[in-house]
Amino acid sequence: MSNDQQHQHGYDPYDSYGGQGPQGQPDPYTTQTWQGDTWDTQFQPVQQPSAPPAADAAYLPSQGSQPLPPEAPAPVAHQQYQQYQQYENYQGYEPAQEAVAPEPAAPAAGPAAGGPAYTPPTTAGNARITDAQRARAEGRSPIIDPGMQPAVLTAVLGLLLAGTAALGSYALVLPLVALQAVTAAGWFRLNGMWPARQGIALAFAGGVTADIALLSVSQEYAPAAIIGTLGVWVLLTLVLQLRNRASADERMYGLTATVTSAALAVVAAGHLAAEPDAVTVGAVAVAVAALARALPLPTPASVVVALLAAAGSGIATGGVTGIGAQGALLGLGAGVCALVGLRVAAYDYPSRFVHMTAGVALPLAAAAPAVYLIGRAIA
Repeated sequence: MSNDQQHQHGYDPYDSYGGQGPQGQPDPYTTQTWQGDTWDTQFQPVQQPSAPPAADAAYLPSQGSQPLPPEAPAPVAHQQYQQYQQYENYQGYEPAQEAVAPEPAAPAAGPAAGGPAYTPPTTAGNARITDAQRARAEGRSPIIDPGMQPAVLTAVLGLLLAGTAALGSYALVLPLVALQAVTAAGWFRLNGMWPARQGIALAFAGGVTADIALLSVSQEYAPAAIIGTLGVWVLLTLVLQLRNRASADERMYGLTATVTSAALAVVAAGHLAAEPDAVTVGAVAVAVAALARALPLPTPASVVVALLAAAGSGIATGGVTGIGAQGALLGLGAGVCALVGLRVAAYDYPSRFVHMTAGVALPLAAAAPAVYLIGRAIA
């Protein structure tokens, strides 16, 4: 078979050698191009044989050649990064470690004469971000304590619980329901999930159900009523999340937030199951601890002052209610739980709404188990 017949029948004697001859020599008739991605994906250089034989030139496919594209100027992103660094130096901002500036979106129109190509990222004038997000962006701690106003509301709600506990269980239900509602709403906002009306309503309904169950049974069956309500609400939350068609991550976030919020609302019902005198001592201790923690003192000092104030209020209130000096232990336990609740309300997404809901309710809700257990132990 001659060379012309081989080309006519589409047979290439060098095809099995990967474009090389039997002796490993490059085939002058084989066109080599880059098969992978290059820096310019729209241009693929083609190498032509330097001097193909005239007889075989007719069998080569027509290759359209085009000149090399002009060299692009310096990337715009590099220029914008330099302008961002100049802005940071002008503002006096010194980051803790070197970070790569985020790549901005391409502007619709060209930059103004003498101005930056885009607005440099800043947190000074953006009113839509929270204090914690601003602190996190600036490299500071995102923990923002609720402050004095939520502490005053906590003290008012605690005194209402203490006063109504002496009147009876049905009187105690009124401030307790308010505590459970604020707990359910504040927890969802604390986790950055808002609005979440279905989850808030479900968690609040769990707390109210626990209240009804505690009012329906005797005090010795109170733990079973609380645990049973919590188990039913966890199962109900799982069933509702199975019907949710959101992504897997969103379903997991919603499930976690709803179960935790319902658990806090149900646990808050422990005030209704505890001894009335223990509720009075514990609620007053939480109120005093919240006020002392909000004082403008260094954090270690304010924590110590809050715990001492809670223990002292436990002694004072215990002498009035008949618990006696053992009220110091109850007041100290309630104070520790109150500080834990305040710490939780000060982290992640704290805002004014979070502080006025979770910052008010979590100290009292977290203290309910201590009030019930310690109250039963010293009674």
